[in-house]
Amino acid sequence: MFDNRTSGNPALKSSSFQVRGATGEGYMTQAGTYNKTAILLLICLITASFSMTPNGSVFVLPGAIIGFILAMVTIFKKEWSMYTAPLYAVCEGAFLGGISYVYQLQFPGIVQNAVMLTFGVALMMLAIFRYKIIEVTQQLRVGIAAATGAIFLVYLVSMIMGFFGSSIPMIHSAGPIGIGFSLVVVGIASFNLLLDFDFIERASEQRNAPKYMEWFGAFGLMVTLVWLYLELLRLLSKLNRR
Repeated sequence: MFDNRTSGNPALKSSSFQVRGATGEGYMTQAGTYNKTAILLLICLITASFSMTPNGSVFVLPGAIIGFILAMVTIFKKEWSMYTAPLYAVCEGAFLGGISYVYQLQFPGIVQNAVMLTFGVALMMLAIFRYKIIEVTQQLRVGIAAATGAIFLVYLVSMIMGFFGSSIPMIHSAGPIGIGFSLVVVGIASFNLLLDFDFIERASEQRNAPKYMEWFGAFGLMVTLVWLYLELLRLLSKLNRR
């Protein structure tokens, strides 16, 4: 059984891998998970390229809502992930394409920079994990999970305050505090990738996770990468505003 560890990614909790043993189709592997991650990213990028248009804003809200529903279904019905994860990638692509178009209008070139930085950070964190430059300890897991929870709590409070025409001061500004806040969030999102890689490695080493868990693991990585991309967009937009 997979050991009881903490992850900042709600999709990749230790309980996510407490499933029945592998069937005759084989078991989850790291290579299979990363290959399926590449498939999901390709689906997302293709969909985003179609929705990144002047009318792309119409896809933002439906993509976000349906994507959230699919994410919840995937988390609670892991055996459906081979179907729900690609659909989630389509919805996220539609959502990200519309959002990206708005940023691109304001700051030409920002989307390409954010995409390259996202893949660059992901590759860097994978290298850091592979060569054990940063050891993924239980203390690190707990710390990153706590920091991730705190960030989402801040965003939740900010969203609620927005309904009343207010917001948390300075964190959304282009000043030093706003940029510093975005840098911290980007760092936390990046470290979540370490936790994701660690969970996928540990689950694969057990050799008892069903093959469909590769899609679930790829979905978990996709969630973190989408978050990282959005935070990099916010950071670059603040830097451009300065």
